[in-house]
Amino acid sequence: MKNIIFITLLISSTIFGQVDTEVHVFDIEKIENGYNLINGKNISNNKGYDNQPSFFDDYRVVFSSFRTFNVDIALYNLRMNNPELYYISETQYGGEYSPQRIPYSSDVSAVRLNKSGLQRFYRYHFKSKKHTLLIEDLKVAYPTWYDRNTVIASVIVNDSLELFICDIPNKKNISVAKNVGRSVHKIPNSDLISFVSKENKDYWLLKSLNPNTKEIKTITSLGKSEDVTWFPDGTLLISKGKSIYKFNPTTDKKPSLFYAFSDENINNITRMAVNKSGTKIAIVAEVSPRHLAQEQLDAYNNRDIDAFLKPFADNVKVYNFPNELSYEGVTKMRERYENFFKNTTDLHCELLNRIVYENKVIDHELVTVNGQKFKAVAIYTIQNGKIASVTFM
Repeated sequence: MKNIIFITLLISSTIFGQVDTEVHVFDIEKIENGYNLINGKNISNNKGYDNQPSFFDDYRVVFSSFRTFNVDIALYNLRMNNPELYYISETQYGGEYSPQRIPYSSDVSAVRLNKSGLQRFYRYHFKSKKHTLLIEDLKVAYPTWYDRNTVIASVIVNDSLELFICDIPNKKNISVAKNVGRSVHKIPNSDLISFVSKENKDYWLLKSLNPNTKEIKTITSLGKSEDVTWFPDGTLLISKGKSIYKFNPTTDKKPSLFYAFSDENINNITRMAVNKSGTKIAIVAEVSPRHLAQEQLDAYNNRDIDAFLKPFADNVKVYNFPNELSYEGVTKMRERYENFFKNTTDLHCELLNRIVYENKVIDHELVTVNGQKFKAVAIYTIQNGKIASVTFM
């Protein structure tokens, strides 16, 4: 990126839409000292938001996938070589999230967020794609099926999340916990549901709920981790950065490393799911930081201000090396670059070299502005799938 004060180049952005994430699936291999994840495959392979995977069965995965203008329910068949995604929804006026197979059915449930802002929980017929409203009066956010008639869900109430037990046939909804997180899962080999309690701001707790008795117990502390899933044997998996940790509540005193990824394209792991046989795991990860750096570079050369700002966080900070704050915020960035793009017809940035290290990208650039050429170095720091800061040298 280029700094306008020194002939120019700026970087920042508002969050236009969701973070660019991908869904990856790995085979789980048991080895002598633990586990290995092999045969990794990016099953979404799609620019934009792909998220919230769950296993339809042992070899098929459903997830939310961005398609041009909407987020729909996609299904991927792991038994096929390079299969085309099958879409279970085609909603032109909204998007589907948190898709899951409904117990004892081939249909899928999902949260639909309409463009009007209405958010509700629906059933989608696998073949006809017709939908039926399941819960009328709750803004369901993160649901899981307890049995064929009962959903346990994090629900939006007054801008926070509460945990509800939802009796679908009888249309009865009961709130059982406040200040909860997005990970809600059935605990294997039990009658319990796990959820994340955020009542303590300093650290979060994983708790269990018995939907029949309403009894709630603490399982373990998660620190500030939020995304978990369960192995069929009752081992908890916890994501953190580029790693996954494991913890068995009945045998372990503290979490230990399950697997650490070295792949540049696996960053900030969030949602996870394991199939019933425990042989495959689906994870959601942010794309390589180099993609964000390249995205803003391409837009810079095209003088497209909206595309240029898109990879940046709303509160992006732009520094002059080593730590002099030049300005903050994507609005300021737009002010600096919009007219500059319009009035500089020969604007071009040639990438001379790029280094990617963890969440940082270092670009060495040759910039052309109004017939003049100069070299610049830009250091991009990526956080939560956006460029959080840029430092110019």
